[in-house]
Amino acid sequence: MAVRLWRWLREDVWEIRFRRYVALLLAAALVAVGAWGGLRLTQEDRSCARGVAHPEGSNDCVGVATTAYDFGQPRLTATVQAIDRENRRLKSGSYVTVALLLPFTSSAPASLNDILHELQGAYLAQYQANHAPTEESPAIRLVLANPGADGAYWRGVVDRLDEMAKGPDRLRAVTGIGLSTDANKAAVKELTRRGIPVIGTSITADDLANGQNGKDPFPGLARVAPTNTDEAAALASFAKVSAGNALLVYDKPGDPYTQTLQSSFEKLLSGSPYQPQPFTPPADRTQEGTTANQFRQITQLLCVTPGSTDTILFAGRHTQLRQFINELGGRGCMDHRFTLLTGDEGSYLTGDGKLDRRALNSNLSVRYTALAHPDAWTKETATTGGSAADATALEDLIGRAEQGPVGPIGSIALDDGELIIAHDAMQLAVQGLREATPTGESVPPLADVVNEWAFIKGSHRVNGASGWICLDVHGNPYDKAVPIVELTPSDGSRFVRIAWPEGRPPAKECLPPGR
Repeated sequence: MAVRLWRWLREDVWEIRFRRYVALLLAAALVAVGAWGGLRLTQEDRSCARGVAHPEGSNDCVGVATTAYDFGQPRLTATVQAIDRENRRLKSGSYVTVALLLPFTSSAPASLNDILHELQGAYLAQYQANHAPTEESPAIRLVLANPGADGAYWRGVVDRLDEMAKGPDRLRAVTGIGLSTDANKAAVKELTRRGIPVIGTSITADDLANGQNGKDPFPGLARVAPTNTDEAAALASFAKVSAGNALLVYDKPGDPYTQTLQSSFEKLLSGSPYQPQPFTPPADRTQEGTTANQFRQITQLLCVTPGSTDTILFAGRHTQLRQFINELGGRGCMDHRFTLLTGDEGSYLTGDGKLDRRALNSNLSVRYTALAHPDAWTKETATTGGSAADATALEDLIGRAEQGPVGPIGSIALDDGELIIAHDAMQLAVQGLREATPTGESVPPLADVVNEWAFIKGSHRVNGASGWICLDVHGNPYDKAVPIVELTPSDGSRFVRIAWPEGRPPAKECLPPGR
C-alpha cells in the first residue's frame, strides 16, 4: 500500500511538473511570437515600387522608378505604361539612361497637368529617337525621378542618380526640373557638381542659369527655355513698354522665378514715377491664403493712377496671378483699360477653373510669354529661328500616339506648351548623348556629354518644335523664340505673335555673338 501510494504521488508530481514545463514553453513561444510581430510592425515595409519608398515620417513616395509605376496618379498611368513598354523593348547594353526629374506626387491640379504634359513630351522624344530610320545609338531608356511633392527629398534622389551614373544603369543625363524653386536649384547644383549633365525644360530663373556675371555655378547645365531676362526683353520689344506708362506688381519676398522676373521688369521701368506694389503670398504659392485681399487694395491704387498708365507688369506665380485677374475684373474703374504682362506662369491659367474669365471682358487684356505654343509656327512669318515643318513633325507623332505602337498616352493638351518644350529638352539630351559617344563605342563618358552643350549651335543646332535651340558656351539658348499668348474670355488662349529677346529672329547661322 505504501509503495502504491508513493508511486501515485511520484506520478502526480511529475505530471504537475510536466504541465508547468509545457505552460512555460507555450508562454515563451507566445512572447517570442509577440516580439517578432512587434519587430515586424516596427520594421514595416515602406516601399512603393522598385526604387521608390516612403521617407521616414512621410507618406510621399520618393525615389527613381524604373518600372511602370505612376506614383499613385491615375492621369499618368497610360504614359508611364508606354514608357515601360519602350524600356523593356531595349536590348541590354544597347542603351543609356535619362532620368526625368519632376515632383510626380504633387497634389496641385495645375502642377499635375504640367507634369503629365512634360512626361508625355519626354516619352514622345524617347520614342522618336529610338525608332528613327537611321537607327542611331545609343538607344534611350527613360526613368522617373521624384524628389517629393515639394522637392524636399532631392538629396536622396540625387544620391541614387549618382549611383546609377556609376553603375550598370549608365545614367548619362537628367532632364525635367520644371519649376525655378530653391529645392530644384539645390538639386541642379549638386547634380552638376557630381558631373551629371542636366537639361532644364521650363526653368527660366536667371539665377538657375550659367553665365551670370561670367560665372558657371552649374557646370553641365543646359536649358531650352529663355531666361526671365530674355522673356522680359521679348515682352518689351513686343509691347513697347515704357517707364512712364507701366506699374510693377511683385511677389515679396519671392522665389527664384519671381525674383529674377521682378529684377528684369525693374530694369524696363527705370525712372518710373510709380513705386512698385508688393504682395505677400503664402509660403506654398499653390495655396490661396489671403492674397486676394491684398490684390483688391492694389486694384484700388491702380484706379487712381493717370489714364496714361495702361500696363501692369506682374512678377508672381500662377495662383496669385489668377487671384489678381479676378480682382481686376471687379475694379471700380472699368473704363480704364489695362494690359497685364507676365512670364510663362500665365500658361497655367489656360485650364484653371477658378479663373473668372468675365474679367477678360472688362477692358483687361492678359498676355504672357509662353515657352511654346502649338499655333506659333503655323502663323509665324519669320524665315529663321524655327519652322512649321519641325512643329508639324511633333504634331504627326502626337497623332500616332492615340493608339499602339506609340501610344496610347492619355489625354493630350498643347496650349500650355509643356509637352512641346519637354519634347525639345529630350531632343537636346539625345543629340548631346549621341554626339558625345566615341566612334565604335556605345556609351558616352559623362564629361564628354557635359562638354557637348558648347557645340549646340550653327549646323549642330537642335531644330525643336518650339523653335531653334542654339546654346551659348554657358548652356543658355540664344535668341530663342518667345510666343506671346493672350488669355481669352472663353476657355483657353490665343497665340498673338512670336517675340525675340534680341528684337529680331536669329541669323541663319544661329551663332551667339560675343558680349
